[in-house]
Amino acid sequence: MIRKNMKHTFFISLIFFVAGCGKATNGWIQLFDGKKVIGMRGYKMESFPWEAWVIEDGSLKTIPGGKGVDIISTETYKDFELELEWKVQSGGNSGIFYFATEESHSIWQSAPEMQVLDNTAHPDRLRKVTSAGSLYDLIAPSEDVVKPLGEYNQVKIISQNNHIEHWLNGVKILEYEYGSDALKNLISKSKFKDMPHFAKAFSGRIGLQGDHGEVWYRNCLLYTSDAADE
Repeated sequence: MIRKNMKHTFFISLIFFVAGCGKATNGWIQLFDGKKVIGMRGYKMESFPWEAWVIEDGSLKTIPGGKGVDIISTETYKDFELELEWKVQSGGNSGIFYFATEESHSIWQSAPEMQVLDNTAHPDRLRKVTSAGSLYDLIAPSEDVVKPLGEYNQVKIISQNNHIEHWLNGVKILEYEYGSDALKNLISKSKFKDMPHFAKAFSGRIGLQGDHGEVWYRNCLLYTSDAADE
């Protein structure tokens, strides 16, 4: 079962730093520890795309003007709890994907996305269904809780028994049932309606979008019941 009462991100990060490994006995997996990438690679790649990403001041960030490459977890997950922090440049845009597969040309053609966005300047802010925290182009967040530009935003995504929750800065901003008729109806009216692989996998990879400008990610932690049961 996914844990509902989570420890403070700093405390968890400290545990992983001391342990010096990618997996802890309590089920938490560290994808990036501020110094090295542990469990991620490029989309449709065998290695990590250092030509597109760099580690800077404890964050994993895209390289301005570089070749944009999305990154994905090396493992697949069904039930999980993902925690991370993000910030973007002025007018910036990125996304956090889950249940990603690699049959399609681009990651967004298969994976649902939690929108990462500058809600003050990017055009997507004008539609709530594409604003920060949304299930992109499908479900709008209940409220705008994005921090001022330049500050990190805290994300939590929970997947448990096909029930999905998006949390932003300590607020649950949306929830839905993955695979439900209600979701299928929303998809049928969206840009994803003609994409055969979109939201079809019930287990897949976690992904971070790297081809939409400058974005910073840090404290990337994943809890999975599968890891806890090993």
